[in-house]
Amino acid sequence: MKKIVFIAFLFIGISLQAQKFDLGKVTVQELSEKVCPIDSSAPAAILFNEAKTSFVYSADEGFRIVTEIMTKIKIYKKEGYDYANHAERYYIGGSANAEQVIYSKAATYNLVNGKVEKTKLSSDGEFREDLNKFWAVKKITMPNVKEGSIIEYKVTITSEYIQNFPTWDFQKDIPVMYSEYTTYIPEYFQYNLYIKGFLSPLKTTNGKQRTIQFSSVNMLDKSTLTGREQNSMSFNEAITTYVLENIQALKDEPYTNNIDNYRSALIHELASTRYPGQPFKNFATDWDTVAKQIYENDNFGSELNKSGYYEKDVETLLKDVTDPEEKIALLFNFVKSRMNWDEFIGYSCNDGVRKAYQNQKGNTAEINLMLTSMMRFIGLNANPIILSTRSNGIALFPSRTAFNYVICGVTFQDKLYLLDATDKNAMPNILPTRDLNWMGRMIQKDGTNTLISLSPEFISKDMITMMATIDETGKVKGKLKEMYYDYDAFRFRSNYGGLTTDSHMDRIEKNNKGIEIQNYSVQNVKDLAQPIVEGFEFDDNNSVEIIGGKLYVNPLLFQTLHENPFKQDSREFPVDFLYPNQNRYMVALTIPEGYSVESMPKPKAFSMPDNKASFKFNITNDDRNIQIIMTFDINSAVILADEYVILKELMAELVRLQTEKIVLKKN
Repeated sequence: MKKIVFIAFLFIGISLQAQKFDLGKVTVQELSEKVCPIDSSAPAAILFNEAKTSFVYSADEGFRIVTEIMTKIKIYKKEGYDYANHAERYYIGGSANAEQVIYSKAATYNLVNGKVEKTKLSSDGEFREDLNKFWAVKKITMPNVKEGSIIEYKVTITSEYIQNFPTWDFQKDIPVMYSEYTTYIPEYFQYNLYIKGFLSPLKTTNGKQRTIQFSSVNMLDKSTLTGREQNSMSFNEAITTYVLENIQALKDEPYTNNIDNYRSALIHELASTRYPGQPFKNFATDWDTVAKQIYENDNFGSELNKSGYYEKDVETLLKDVTDPEEKIALLFNFVKSRMNWDEFIGYSCNDGVRKAYQNQKGNTAEINLMLTSMMRFIGLNANPIILSTRSNGIALFPSRTAFNYVICGVTFQDKLYLLDATDKNAMPNILPTRDLNWMGRMIQKDGTNTLISLSPEFISKDMITMMATIDETGKVKGKLKEMYYDYDAFRFRSNYGGLTTDSHMDRIEKNNKGIEIQNYSVQNVKDLAQPIVEGFEFDDNNSVEIIGGKLYVNPLLFQTLHENPFKQDSREFPVDFLYPNQNRYMVALTIPEGYSVESMPKPKAFSMPDNKASFKFNITNDDRNIQIIMTFDINSAVILADEYVILKELMAELVRLQTEKIVLKKN
């Protein structure tokens, strides 16, 4: 079976002479190029992406990491204009200038009357945006971008956080003709190296002795400066270069989790430090150590021990309630109702649970750690569960940055309730879909942890009942009732819960061409314990064709699936349906008087191995009545890449059945 992600330590160097690229050397030939040599459909391509990460030192600040990136991009089509912009995210939550981002050598080149014309980036094309108190992003928008333009820029990122070695992405959303990354690592630092993705870069390794000069301050006492002196420090430096060429774009595919999970990249993790005259420090870690470190952080574990701010409210809420499961539901709904999520994702508290409770607003950690604390306060076995959201990617390697979110887990009578109170539509074991990302780790009070599956095991259902009458002109009139359960209901509430009746009608008519609906209704939008029930009457002018006096009818009318969503011959990534679900259709058709069925699709069943996906299609005819029952089951949320071909075959057969016509003839 083809492995989804290839991960390995690099032990063997492959000799390679890295190429030399410089900014500012743009040729007429490059500007005249009309298509990318390795992908003629590409809207843009990176001609080269070259970077180096090294260390600088000062007596005042110690070692800092400096990463310099030079990028040259060719714009082929208007659809590629967005690649003329660049954004770099950096941390602002620490000391002043803990991280800095500087752009330089930024220019746009165009071919004008056969000559190269250069337009430099002006100051108004560069700006900073503060995302929150911890993070900012610096952006550039390049000037005078046209089809055929070449964009160049250099970005320098300086950071005092030596543990946060930058990740180098070889693979982008557009083709990369040449990618080179060089690291210069002093002997005082050891990093573990991981390769992610399918591509293996060529590697060269060498070393040299490096001497740095720095000045230090001489102090008579804490307040008296006696002068400065010049010093030097020599050390061995490991120089490693990684190169990949002609890299195809990483293209998203239908039903894929975060595409970055499969992007070819280099990841460095600080393993140890050994400074002159100081003891060896080991930073290499495993998942147990990561979980314990997070729990012992003051902005995490300590917040769970605070309870005075809510005790009276909780005691009042649960007065005379004895059933533990009822208590879980009441407390969960209380926190959901009181608290408002500020949309900041993280597992560390910002202002703390007490202030968040008073303000009725907080981040992910404040809301869900507060909920966990309340559950513990009433005597339940509750623990925080750290996880990585879908947008953050799958946690592949043990580090604190592998996680970015926390929810609450309550164990009662061998049943685990997963709770996330940041979303008003969430329910016990119905988490926001951002949480449904493989596995999380539940951390107990003693710092030990347990691996927890975040994938729903139950099947959510979408059940459609239609009753319709076909007239001899091919027009169809009928009624539809659709019932959404569990995650299907959650997604309906999240996407459409706030719409007006007119907006619902517009949505349905837009998604189903050729129909007009009346008397729309929806029930239980606010009653989360009940399924969503949606209903309307419809006129359908697009599901019946008249050819040679015969009526050709789509069996499921406007609910017909006309195209297979899976079009590739093969697939590199797993198919991710998010959660197991069932779509069930029950259709009753009445055909025109004076007509009979000449032909109709035959009943059919199809199932993947291990029943990971299946469908059953049954159709019967009695005089003027046609009954259709079709069930489509996705029993496994994730279908592996090597099972893709049979899944595609199943979907193709499903489309064939749904698009095969019922043929009606006059008697």
